[in-house]
Amino acid sequence: MMNSISSSSRARERFLEAILQSAIEYAIISLDLDSRVVTWNEGARRILGWDETEIVGQPVAVIFTPEDRETGVPQREMTAALMEGHGNDERWHVRKDGSLFWASGQMMALRSDDGELEGFVKILRDRTEQRENEERQRVLMHELSHRIKNTLAVVQAITNQSFRSANSMEEAEQSISARINAYANAHDILLQKNWLSATMGTIVEATASNLGLERDRIKPSGPAVRLNPQAALAFALVLHELATNATKYGALSVTTGTVEIEWSVRKNAGDDRFSLLWQESGGPAVEAPKKKGFGSRLVNTSLSAFGHVSLDYAATGLIIKLDASLEKLQYQSGPDVQV
Repeated sequence: MMNSISSSSRARERFLEAILQSAIEYAIISLDLDSRVVTWNEGARRILGWDETEIVGQPVAVIFTPEDRETGVPQREMTAALMEGHGNDERWHVRKDGSLFWASGQMMALRSDDGELEGFVKILRDRTEQRENEERQRVLMHELSHRIKNTLAVVQAITNQSFRSANSMEEAEQSISARINAYANAHDILLQKNWLSATMGTIVEATASNLGLERDRIKPSGPAVRLNPQAALAFALVLHELATNATKYGALSVTTGTVEIEWSVRKNAGDDRFSLLWQESGGPAVEAPKKKGFGSRLVNTSLSAFGHVSLDYAATGLIIKLDASLEKLQYQSGPDVQV
């Protein structure tokens, strides 16, 4: 009879050990009353890196970060396990090679059949990938919220300023529609590149295409310069405004007129410079406006966020120059679009 009970007990122990070792996605660690490792399953080896022979007898504190050890986190977990039945574990832990991983799990008290405390068991799971995904999602949601707010602010400013400068409701509606369409097309260009950048050449080409301008009327030239999203949106609005004004009153209002858009990059110690030139020619004689309209304010406000802007109402045609820091135009956290 005793042999039967002993055999049954050993079989049960082997069965439980098999379950323990097969739970490879979980680190299951038992501790004695001195918080030293007693057992260490296969999941613990895979997640934390130590073999059982290396870690048994070592204090469980070795898997905690130095900061958590200094502030007594392992002891607090065991205290919570004694007082509340379990101590929740949601923090960074340390692998054998010193790398960190984010773990979630619990510390629980182990008691004998008569209720005597025999030790503790710590169960944890590697949740690093899940945490990183959650962090990426949080950052994306924050970025999306910022973009939406900025976009709505730009649309609101376009609407308000268009109504103020328009001579009729019909003119206001046409201006608002055209400006928002130019802004939306710039968004489409950025989305094609995962909202990372757009080239100056692409923005110029889109401007001409949106307004139905013939290729020989706008003459772009310059290297492949990438712009961050904020700069790309700003240039899209500015070029649309300049081209629309040139079509109504400037060089593009007559068949003989053309617009040259030239940009270049020059090396400068510690701060490479970006130069842009908008030059109209072959159109009607130009006179400086008596008061600044929405277009002039848009050009000045948007471009001056990146560098120095100069406007020359030469009789032969409008000339606009921009001297900007290339870093401001390409750095991912550039200034928001100003209208």
